[in-house]
Amino acid sequence: MARFSIPLTGFLLLCCCLLSAPRLTEADYFKYKDPKQPLSARIRDLMKQMTLAEKIGQMTQIERTVATPDVMTKYFIGSVLSGGGSVPAPKASAETWINLVNGLQKGSLSTRLGIPMIYGIDAVHGHNNVYNATIFPHNVGLGATRQVTFILTQISGSPQASFKHYCKDPNLVKRIGEATALEVRATGIPYVFAPCIAVCRDPRWGRCYESYSEDHKIVQAMTEIIPGLQGDMPPTAQKGAPYVSTAKGKVAACAKHYLGDGGTTKGINENNTVIDLNGLLRIHMPAYLNSILKGVATVMVSYSSWNGKKMHANKELVTGYLKDKLRFRGFVISDWEGIDRITSPPKANYSYSVQAGVGAGIDMIMVPYNFTDFIDDLTYQVKNNIIPMSRIDDAVKRILRVKFVMGLFENPLADLSLASQLGSKEHRELAREAVRKSLVLLKNGKSAYKPLLPLPKKAGKILVAGSHADNLGNQCGGWTITWQGLEGNNNTMGTTILSAIKSTVDPTTQVVYNENPDANFVKSNKFSYAIVVVGEPPYAETFGDNLNLTIPQPGPSTIANVCGAVKCVVVVISGRPVVIQPYLAGIDALVAAWLPGTEGQGVTDALFGDYGFTGKLARTWFKTVDQLPMNVGDPHYDPLFPFGFGLTTKPTKN
Repeated sequence: MARFSIPLTGFLLLCCCLLSAPRLTEADYFKYKDPKQPLSARIRDLMKQMTLAEKIGQMTQIERTVATPDVMTKYFIGSVLSGGGSVPAPKASAETWINLVNGLQKGSLSTRLGIPMIYGIDAVHGHNNVYNATIFPHNVGLGATRQVTFILTQISGSPQASFKHYCKDPNLVKRIGEATALEVRATGIPYVFAPCIAVCRDPRWGRCYESYSEDHKIVQAMTEIIPGLQGDMPPTAQKGAPYVSTAKGKVAACAKHYLGDGGTTKGINENNTVIDLNGLLRIHMPAYLNSILKGVATVMVSYSSWNGKKMHANKELVTGYLKDKLRFRGFVISDWEGIDRITSPPKANYSYSVQAGVGAGIDMIMVPYNFTDFIDDLTYQVKNNIIPMSRIDDAVKRILRVKFVMGLFENPLADLSLASQLGSKEHRELAREAVRKSLVLLKNGKSAYKPLLPLPKKAGKILVAGSHADNLGNQCGGWTITWQGLEGNNNTMGTTILSAIKSTVDPTTQVVYNENPDANFVKSNKFSYAIVVVGEPPYAETFGDNLNLTIPQPGPSTIANVCGAVKCVVVVISGRPVVIQPYLAGIDALVAAWLPGTEGQGVTDALFGDYGFTGKLARTWFKTVDQLPMNVGDPHYDPLFPFGFGLTTKPTKN
């Protein structure tokens, strides 16, 4: 029996080891890790194990430049973003992006509970931060890609239009959403801050190109991009619940900016929207209801105010209306430093901003840099009963719901299997289709009996002129590679309008490019016709606020020099209607091309008759800025080109 004897000290040590070792029984099983468990059970199980620090970490979104695996682990950070132009390296490949995202994700997964973070990025017209991605037309152009029937009547002596709207191709924006989601996922990112469903009521606003239309019905129709991004919501899904398909290549979407961002006085960015509740709900709210019914995962709050009340502090609209009345069950996210701007100047009283923003019902705070200030302040306020724990639990429950629904717990890490989707030929062809469908033909010939368009491909010698004819950056606009966008042709891959013209015309046609020719040059060269491409430079947000809306020089002088000497078509590249009336009489044909993106051949598809012009104005084109704001349905509606206007042509063989 001696061989089985153990000294007393050895026996006690063995017992201690057995008690302290992990038990491979039920202790290893957590409901929240089991995808077979009901969603509510997974959320409850995880939340009951979370500390306050872990919960507040989930509510914190930080910028890529301050995120490291150690930061993710130490502070339990719930989300990371790339702001406009924030990239891991210039012209970074899909693999470089994936390595960045996975590296941070591994930091999150190494925490006690292993809650994955969610990486977000602005993908507002394609995966626009990323080199070689397909850049689609901005929303202002996509809003024009539909058929409108209308009847003109007379009200007080002015033409007034009564419209019936419907999408000409209801699947176009959905297909764009699908392509965008694939390209975003190709870089390992599962969350996009899109779509913008603002109803821009004044083109002086620097974000007007992010809006589909001045008319909420068109914006509502365009929310079809959400199932493109996220997947089709099953008929049995609970209304108000977020839905993101777990199929490969889908991303969580974000409807923004809640609420009334497109209605500010004089179009001043982040300013005050003065309107009664009925008007706010009638014009600016409907697209949010559509988005929620389509399962949108998140909603971003607007910088702007409503009748003097900052939206980031508006509990009545964020909690009372969005969450309680509309039953939205995804999470609400702030804009960049959004809570800081509750006070003027920003961050003048940060503790108040934290209390007001979180108290209003914002669930995730886009900090983005000084995250320890936010974490410390919110922790203090919860521990001192300034912000109730119930508000924290509501926020975390919503964030976890989205993460569980989209399968982030089961598949937190990305791979290279979708890398070939980035800038793929199929997506560029889709973008080209969107460009040609977005073009609005405003004038075609000085006489209706002598149309200039479509142009003949075979001609002796043609002139291409203008600051935007051979400039991919101007063609794409803001929110392209950088926040403000960049001029020039070396920032990403694409086809300029000049290149598209050269590849479209007959080989015997001589194409002469002169960015800003003088009148003598034009007169002396005996051109068959000229194409002038002018417009706005790239801009974003407040930098685009503009009270004049004139085409910058040398655009007007180029129009005068060229169109005064030869038959010309003017193509306007802009994020909104601009002052064009002074030049209209001297122009033979006029095309609004908006901000078409990387696929310039969509413009030449219609110019040369391979396809007809079909686009219709989704925005009223004013005569002078003194008329603004002026929207369809206004009592004194007297536009240069009314909402819904757009001449058509038929495809030709030439």
